[in-house]
Amino acid sequence: MEETWIDRPLPGVARIYLNRREARNALNQAVREQLAEHFRKLGADPSVRCIVLSGGTQVFAAGADIRDMAERGAVEMLLRQTHLLWAAIADCPQPVIAAVNGFAMGGGCELAMHADMIIAGRNAVFAQPEVRVGVMPGAGGTQRLTRAVGKFQAMRMLLTGMSVNAEQALRMGLASEVVEDDQVQLRALELAEQIAGLPPLAVKQIKEVVLAGQDASLDTALMLERKAFQLLFDSADQKEGMRAFLEKRPPTYSGY
Repeated sequence: MEETWIDRPLPGVARIYLNRREARNALNQAVREQLAEHFRKLGADPSVRCIVLSGGTQVFAAGADIRDMAERGAVEMLLRQTHLLWAAIADCPQPVIAAVNGFAMGGGCELAMHADMIIAGRNAVFAQPEVRVGVMPGAGGTQRLTRAVGKFQAMRMLLTGMSVNAEQALRMGLASEVVEDDQVQLRALELAEQIAGLPPLAVKQIKEVVLAGQDASLDTALMLERKAFQLLFDSADQKEGMRAFLEKRPPTYSGY
């Protein structure tokens, strides 16, 4: 059985499923490699304008597969070069929406934080509990969590391994929206469909500038924004969008 798979539920939308139900979608090396390959392929596909990442209706991902690493040594972990696999997700040019039902723990929480939006069901639980098994987050948990919720909330979660529910995650800035559990997939697809109907060059530039600007000075980030804004005036979609607005008709975006 494939541990991940892809479907195309809507025009311009691809959905990646985690499919290790017996292991609560724990992230072993094979799953990480498959996810990286999916994101590389979809990222290079111009017909894909938004990606939904889902673990199904019961659990998103319960974390790294402890059985896969419990007896590993430092050199073995180094040689796995898992940072390159995570980078394939982080570098995906299309917006990514994580649809989170149930547990998003450890590596599962880190995986969700690689997305650009997180839609959480009311039963969702987020945590970075690595400290409780003698290690620490190793796929961005200390850095992405801090950027999302601030130092003091991040330290509370990281140093104690405590979990937060969906409403707490929303208040902290770790989730974009909270919906009923049976609406998570539908809401994620609804947002993905909306994004897929917008001009893809503008969408990609927004994502790129927001992410690059987070680690830049304000002056540098504003310069990136200004240059991207100006660049879009050489696109066919800018002409189509503004003409359609003036002519009071729906635009048709080509992606150019």
